[in-house]
Amino acid sequence: MRGAGGLENIDYNEYIKMFWVGLMDGDGSIQVNHWRKQSLQYRLVIKLSNIESNYNMLIQIAKIIGGTVRVTGKGADVIWVVNKKEEVEEILKIYDTYPPLTSKKICQLAFLKTCLTQTSVETYLFNRNLKYDKQLTIIKSNIEFNIPSYFKTWLSGFIEAEGCFSIRKSNNHSFSIGQNDDIYLIYAIKKYFDITNIVRNPYGKFYFLEVYKKEVLFKIITHCINYPLLGEKRESLKKFHQKLS
Repeated sequence: MRGAGGLENIDYNEYIKMFWVGLMDGDGSIQVNHWRKQSLQYRLVIKLSNIESNYNMLIQIAKIIGGTVRVTGKGADVIWVVNKKEEVEEILKIYDTYPPLTSKKICQLAFLKTCLTQTSVETYLFNRNLKYDKQLTIIKSNIEFNIPSYFKTWLSGFIEAEGCFSIRKSNNHSFSIGQNDDIYLIYAIKKYFDITNIVRNPYGKFYFLEVYKKEVLFKIITHCINYPLLGEKRESLKKFHQKLS
């Protein structure tokens, strides 16, 4: 793959697809809505801060996966969106090869697939509040989480969404990442990077991992160079690397 540090020979288009799955797990949404209770509408969305690097990243995704990119929210946000049924169905095939890993996206995807099969608005209205009924079961079933083959590239997409490279005046720089509900993913990241810090649960069902140890920080940096970040976090990583070196 171009720019992947030569660690693995990954096709660029496939890299973008795996990265997209991770980005969707962190910052995306799989939606089903209705139009005046007459027909169903299907939508895939990623919404980010409107800065050039995020815009360019979403343009790359649109060129390979499909969808359109536009600036919204009075210029504050940039979104990648797909709202044509045929295009949504085509893009969903990516999930057949690289399934989502967060419990919420698994539930959203299952609900959308059900609605695509059973196109009744009445069925949608009856089931929409039951969308997340199996989420806890998914979380419990993933206590012994099996890391999939695409995890490394997925992780870069997820870091692009949920990771944070913090530069401090005290030079006590850190990397952190968190997720609601899915403690199994945070433990998988902890294991992958050999992080010794404990997984914290500062509030509710939010699980959080923060790293200060330079040895581990350089592992994270190396990963993000070999499996490149593509948006705003790529810029953060560059500054973070310079400060740490």
